[in-house]
Amino acid sequence: MKKLTLALVLMTTAAIANVAAQDADNEAIKKRLEPVGQVYLAGAEVAADTGPKGPRTGEQVYQSSCFACHGTGALDAPKKGDAAWKPRLGQGADILLKHAIEGIRAMPPRGTCMDCSDDEISAAIDFMTEGV
Repeated sequence: MKKLTLALVLMTTAAIANVAAQDADNEAIKKRLEPVGQVYLAGAEVAADTGPKGPRTGEQVYQSSCFACHGTGALDAPKKGDAAWKPRLGQGADILLKHAIEGIRAMPPRGTCMDCSDDEISAAIDFMTEGV
């Protein structure tokens, strides 16, 4: 009788754990299947814009578009606050901004922030070169 009770307890525990794991899997699947965009038809009522309200700060641009390379040093990108910025700053702010906008060596134009304004790119440069 004790073996049967022990077997029932183990099977019940395993079944409960399986249900909990399945719920977690279902949530992960639901997240992966969420839409990545929306389609608007001509004449349809447009939802309120939830995009940025005004220019982004240099830190916001850095975190969203620059960090992958300038935060890690990938592709020899100078890191935020690193002395490797000094020779670049020596060329002048206008040249630095021109290179950021047009791209240079491994850096793509606008550092992949295609919706950034020139002022936002400049603010990101200022943020990355603070204290240099």
